[in-house]
Amino acid sequence: MTRVRRTVAPDYQTCPAGHIILPLMESHSAVLVGYAAGVATAMLWTATSLFFNAAARRLGVTILNTTRIAFAIVLLGVTHRLLNGYWLPDVLPGQAAFLAISGLVGLTVGDQALFSAFRAIGPRLAMLVMTSSPLWAALFGWTVLGERLAPLALLGMAMTIFGIVWVVLERPRVTMAVQSQGRIRGCVLALVGAICQAGGLLLSKQGMGHGWLPPEEHIAPQTATLVRMTFAGLGMIPLALIHHRRARRPQGIGNSRAGSMRSGLAFAACGAVVGPFLGVWMSLVASDRAPLGIAQTLCSMTPIFLLPFAAVLHGERITARSVLGVLLAVGGTGLIFTQGG
Repeated sequence: MTRVRRTVAPDYQTCPAGHIILPLMESHSAVLVGYAAGVATAMLWTATSLFFNAAARRLGVTILNTTRIAFAIVLLGVTHRLLNGYWLPDVLPGQAAFLAISGLVGLTVGDQALFSAFRAIGPRLAMLVMTSSPLWAALFGWTVLGERLAPLALLGMAMTIFGIVWVVLERPRVTMAVQSQGRIRGCVLALVGAICQAGGLLLSKQGMGHGWLPPEEHIAPQTATLVRMTFAGLGMIPLALIHHRRARRPQGIGNSRAGSMRSGLAFAACGAVVGPFLGVWMSLVASDRAPLGIAQTLCSMTPIFLLPFAAVLHGERITARSVLGVLLAVGGTGLIFTQGG
């Protein structure tokens, strides 16, 4: 079996902590590719949220999470076969271990917690808590990978995060009978999702080889995505079995229920293409080419891109505050693009 590696210039720097040797950013253009992939991830996840929101109402959280991962594994496997000429990814045991934990943490536990938070407190508050994910990513990148960010890049991150929070907070409240304990539980679940998302991205970056392997031993983001998604699917098996055992259907599935399941699976399939397949792939391209905190910041711009869809699909009014938040976030990404590398 031929081992396919991405070759980069052997340029290194020493981590201040001591003996760890880290690769420098390959070139300015390569870093811009990472930034563009981060923005593309946010746009893809915008479409994903629309598809999965419709699917969740018809399938439920656990069935949706299991179904979308299954679809993604098939798509990624076929793509890997076409790009590399073989089905099974060729990765080192250490890389497989990092990617396995990344899939379990970020895709199995993290997304399950986030979907549950949506049901407990609604998407507005859950997405607000999720905006803390770039801060966790930057913290992980600094403590584990020794990544440094320029002062203006830090300012750009702060502007982007503040712009997202400003927009999400402004969205009208949905009438919900949420008790105090349920609200706390939902916020904790969303925080777990944010931390798991950042931690999963860090583990993915290490799984590709950053921080401990020479550049010629790094694996491509698409290969890493397939391995990560496969282990996430294995992690969903016990959750799906528990859900199936708890489900009680004394009556047969009627035509209405069957139609709802079919439409739910169709929405889940569409969401799997743009989310777990293309979206997660692009997020790993972003983390492969850009510092972790910046990559996660750009990937977290989904609430901004959701604004026009909220106006068209749900009739929400786009206010001056919303426009200001968008401009602030876009200005922050401009600083990140020019100062992050």
